[in-house]
Amino acid sequence: MIFSRTDATNKDFIALTKELDAYLKTTDDDEHDFYHQFNGIESLNTVIIAYHNEIPIGCGAIKHYNDSTLEIKRMYVTPNSRGKGVASKILKELEQWSRDLKYTTCILETGTRQLEAIALYHKNFYKQISNYGPYNEAENSLCFKKTI
Repeated sequence: MIFSRTDATNKDFIALTKELDAYLKTTDDDEHDFYHQFNGIESLNTVIIAYHNEIPIGCGAIKHYNDSTLEIKRMYVTPNSRGKGVASKILKELEQWSRDLKYTTCILETGTRQLEAIALYHKNFYKQISNYGPYNEAENSLCFKKTI
């Protein structure tokens, strides 16, 4: 597996996030429009894409939240590549890039219906925190934090 550091203009990232959005539309149900407004990719300048045999199989991004914290966004692994540790490896790459950029904390939001994502973050030592920012009043949001 090879990881590429890129940005939101990357065609493979755009394609992967379109797959992610289609998946989330089915799981978010009536709340999709609420969550979707926070998932634009235009401002994401720090994107990781995972490739296997030159085929994009997953992605994730980090976004400035405050002087010490980056927010993890747009985590996705294609269905055929799930269950093989790809998401954990992408997460580790994002954490390393965060450290390279001199940040000390990563935060993220996921939905209560994203059971695989919740398990991923627990497995990678993210601790649940109070909902932050736009997710403060979102009943189906779970927020996590990790000191890196």
